[in-house]
Amino acid sequence: MYLKRKIDDYLKNWKTSDEKFPLIVKGARQIGKTASILNFAKENYKNVIYINFVTDEIFRTITKDGYSAQAIIKNISYIDTKMKFIENQTLIIFDEIQEYPEIATSLKFFKEDGRFDIICSGSLLGINYKRIESVSVGYKTDYNMHSLDFEEFLWAKGYGQETIDEMLEHMQNLKPFSDLEMKVFGDLFKDYCVLGGMPKIVAHYIEKGTFEKTLNMQRQLILDYQEDVRKYADGLEQTRILNVFKHIPVQLSKENKKFQISKVASGARFKDYWGCVDWLNDAGIINICYCMDFPELPLKGNYDPSKYKIYFRDTGLLMASLDDEAQADLKINNNFGVYKGALYENIVAEALVKSGYELYYYKKEDSTLEEDFFVRTMKTLVPVEVKATNGRSKSLRTMIQSPHYPDITAGIKLCYGNIGHENDIYTFPYFCAFLLKRYMMEAEW
Repeated sequence: MYLKRKIDDYLKNWKTSDEKFPLIVKGARQIGKTASILNFAKENYKNVIYINFVTDEIFRTITKDGYSAQAIIKNISYIDTKMKFIENQTLIIFDEIQEYPEIATSLKFFKEDGRFDIICSGSLLGINYKRIESVSVGYKTDYNMHSLDFEEFLWAKGYGQETIDEMLEHMQNLKPFSDLEMKVFGDLFKDYCVLGGMPKIVAHYIEKGTFEKTLNMQRQLILDYQEDVRKYADGLEQTRILNVFKHIPVQLSKENKKFQISKVASGARFKDYWGCVDWLNDAGIINICYCMDFPELPLKGNYDPSKYKIYFRDTGLLMASLDDEAQADLKINNNFGVYKGALYENIVAEALVKSGYELYYYKKEDSTLEEDFFVRTMKTLVPVEVKATNGRSKSLRTMIQSPHYPDITAGIKLCYGNIGHENDIYTFPYFCAFLLKRYMMEAEW
C-alpha cells in the first residue's frame, strides 16, 4: 500500500527542472524515503537502476576505477549484466549511501556527464553524511524528508485538497468549525497522535482499521534506532547517545521540560554530551527547541545553545515510550492530559518542524513567564502557546500587552477548543497546527 506523500510533487518538479542536479533525499530510517523514490521512478522512467549499499555490498566496489560516470557505469554492468543504461531515459538510485559515502564524489561527474538522472538516499545516521557533504557541495540538491504530517495522514484517510483548503479558510476567516467537523477532525488527529507518522504503521492501521499491533511496531522502531546508535556511533559515544535518547521521555514528563544533561548520568557535563544531542538531531530522531535570550526579532542567533528542550521528531516514538497503562488510557479514554502536557508540546513541535520552522521557546529567569514556541510574520514575532485545555493564557496576554516586547502584537493559542479571537489572541484547534505556516504567510498583523 503506497501512501501519497509531499515529496511526490517535489520529485516530479525536480525531473522537469532546467537546472537538475543529483538529488539526495535525507531523513531518518523508515519514514518512506525508498518507497517514495521507487514509486516516482516507476511512474516516470522507462529504465531504473536501483543499488542498495546495505543489501548489495558488492556495489561498494564500483568506484575502484575512479569516479567518472563512465567508470562507475562500466563496473555496475560488470557486477550485474541485466542493468542497462539508456541515455536520457534512466534513473539511477543509490540507496543507503551512509554505508558508502564515497559514491558522493561521483555526483559532480554524473552532473557534468548529463545522460542519467541520479537520486541518492540515506538515513544519515552517524558522521558519514559530513563526508558526503564535503565532497559534493555545489553538485547536488538536498531534500529533507519527514514521517507523515497530519495533512498526509488526511490524504491517507481519503481526504483531498478541498478539505485542506476549507480548514485553512476557517482559520483565515476566524470561522468556528461545526460540531461535526470538530468531532471528525479531532478524532482523526487523536488517532494520528497515537500512531505517529511512520508510513508502515499508518498503512497497517488503515488496512486493519484498528490499533492492533501498532504499539509493537512502534516499540520495535525504538529498538531499531537504538541498534543504529550502536552501529554508527563510536566507542564511548554510544553509551552517551543512548543515555540521552532514553531520558527524553523522562525529562518531558517534568513541569520544567528543559533538558538537563546533569540528570542523564552521574557527573554528566554539557560539554561531554552536546555532541550526542547533535548526533540524534542529525539522525532525524529528535527536534531541538532552543531558549531565546529575549523574545525579539531576529530569531536566529538570539538564543542560548546550552538551554534547550528535546522532542521526538515523530510523536509515535514518544507514545511508544509510555507504559502500557498510559497507552490504554490514551487509546480507550482519549486522555491526552496524561504526561503533563508533553504529548501536546511534542505534537506541535513536530508540526512546526515539518512545516519548515525552527524551534524556539522563552523562559524568563525568576519568573513564571514562559512561551512554548515562536513563529513570525515579516514584521512581528508571534508566540505560540500550547494548552491542554481552552483555559486562560496569562503569559501570552503579558507578552502582547507589555511595552517590554515591542515585536509582539498578537499571539496564537493551540488547544482542543474551537476557533476564536479575543484580545489579539487567536485560538485554533490542535489539528490546525500543520497549517500555521500557510496561515501566517497571509496574516495581516
